[in-house]
Amino acid sequence: MKAKQPQRWQNEKKAIRATQVAFDISTEAQKRLKMTAIQNDLSPSDQMRKILGLPSKKPVRPRLTISLTEDDYQILAKHYELDVVDKLSIKEKAAKEIIDFVMNKEE
Repeated sequence: MKAKQPQRWQNEKKAIRATQVAFDISTEAQKRLKMTAIQNDLSPSDQMRKILGLPSKKPVRPRLTISLTEDDYQILAKHYELDVVDKLSIKEKAAKEIIDFVMNKEE
């Protein structure tokens, strides 16, 4: 007899079925789409969903992401004078640096 899966797992199954689609559009079109998304307080992918008439949800915790390699962590650890294994502190220092940069940037 097959055990019933928790609802959370059933929802994850639906998410797994989604396929990421990439669109090759000009740099100018990408810039315009991103600016429109920013003006509408949306991510670029949510802006595209809106344009296409597809539903989207506001993120609970909006965030920006960056991929960091082990080499990147080495560079950042040296930059912040931290131990490379202290990735949480590196992340916190990097976040502060990014926030300080954008908050002090003149438009």
